[in-house]
Amino acid sequence: MLQSRMKNIILTTLNARYSHTSLALRYLYANLKELKENAKILEFVINSSNQTIAEQILEHKPKIVGIAVYIWNATDVAELVQTIKKVSPETIVVLGGPEVSYKPLRVNFDMADYIITGEGEVSFYNLCKDILDGNCKELRVINSPKVDLENIVLPYDDYTDFDIKNRHIYVEMARGCPFECEFCLSSIDTKMRYLSIEVFLEQIDKLWQRGARNFKFIDRTFNIKISYAKAILNYFLEKEEEYFLHFEVIPDNFPEELRELIKKFKAGSLQLEVGIQTLNLDVAKEIHRNLRIDKIKDNLKFLSQETHAHMHIDLIIGLPSETIESFGKNLDLLYTLSTGEIQVGILKKLSGTTLDRHDKVYGMVYSDLPPYDILKNDLISFEQMQEMKRFARFWDIVYNSGNFQKTTALLFEDGKVFENFYDLSKWLYRRSESTYKISLDRMAEFLFEYMSVKFDKEKIANIILEDVMKVGGRKIPPFLKKIIPENYDFAQKDVSKANKRQELRKE
Repeated sequence: MLQSRMKNIILTTLNARYSHTSLALRYLYANLKELKENAKILEFVINSSNQTIAEQILEHKPKIVGIAVYIWNATDVAELVQTIKKVSPETIVVLGGPEVSYKPLRVNFDMADYIITGEGEVSFYNLCKDILDGNCKELRVINSPKVDLENIVLPYDDYTDFDIKNRHIYVEMARGCPFECEFCLSSIDTKMRYLSIEVFLEQIDKLWQRGARNFKFIDRTFNIKISYAKAILNYFLEKEEEYFLHFEVIPDNFPEELRELIKKFKAGSLQLEVGIQTLNLDVAKEIHRNLRIDKIKDNLKFLSQETHAHMHIDLIIGLPSETIESFGKNLDLLYTLSTGEIQVGILKKLSGTTLDRHDKVYGMVYSDLPPYDILKNDLISFEQMQEMKRFARFWDIVYNSGNFQKTTALLFEDGKVFENFYDLSKWLYRRSESTYKISLDRMAEFLFEYMSVKFDKEKIANIILEDVMKVGGRKIPPFLKKIIPENYDFAQKDVSKANKRQELRKE
């Protein structure tokens, strides 16, 4: 029995969530050729016990352990490597992924035997073969060239039936990004490399036939090549079953032919991650980001008013030369352009990007620990940056969640979105002394307490109740029972757990 569990090669990583899967591991696994039958993929989740993870890996008695390293799991992986090498020093540990592909390495991975930078489908196989043949002469750091997508084995057959039933299925039709935004690792590879669209759709169809209905496209610019985007959208529009698609899109490239297709998708089936980052032209120029503001405004208006697509619109705090006031104007404007989620992110300095050229000019100071987020700059003090990080967290809980749509509409009725929420976020932190583990009932009571100073208590109580009770199965928050009549009539609706935010924000 033990013999059957033994594998020469274990491929592993720590995903951010249980519902996630690693496409990278499946690419490596698919390209192991004759070594594949004696290899296995094991996936774990961050913040788990590293000793337990090491135990589960080592019970297969592997000769080689390959680990994919990302910004969200780098610290955990470093601890895992140490544990594996201490208890099983003969096991060869090979690291790969974006977090070890670019210098400087800010997490200590000295105990790893090998590091593969870049695209590892070919290099990992060659290294494993040399190790297992006993004639490995590779340097510790192996720099991989870009692979030819047409000449490697695609990984989609290696999603298990369990993956298809329970997890997101990640797919990609291309690699690279034509833009040069300085904060993004994708800007390093500005040459686009595409799979044949016929080959790609054949792989998608095989997954569909196996029951896959939840597809997340990892391409950074899905709508840059319109012919490909149209082919993929047309494929799914022919399907009658329910499904969910996630694409990352650029905000200024929605020609009429693409618009007509997007308008046909039903509510809850299409999610678009729209990279805005800033609407300040001077800031955008500073980080080599091309903005066509009129196009962006028109496209966001179209997506919000004429389609059922659910949007995640990205804004970043802390960009070089961007003040808090400028960020606030961005947020105010975006609020008027879209009903989607506005994802407020904190600037991170990733190794491999060129952001460090701004460090002296703008006094940019970052944490040395993952996720390497900005601590302060010459325009935003450390104290203000801390306030903005709390702002981002509360914005997600209150606004993006969809739980308080009518409440926030009332809060923002004067058009001062940033100013009003900035004041609320500071009050919430003083009141709760936390940004985590705040229940829905507790947040509802906080909002009532805060807004009762400015609005009629009965009015705000009714609005909060209407928001909270929109989802079926919820009970009236205890504090509202003292204010709202017992015979209050409200309408609840069933909302799926998977797409709750999308469904709450439909209206």
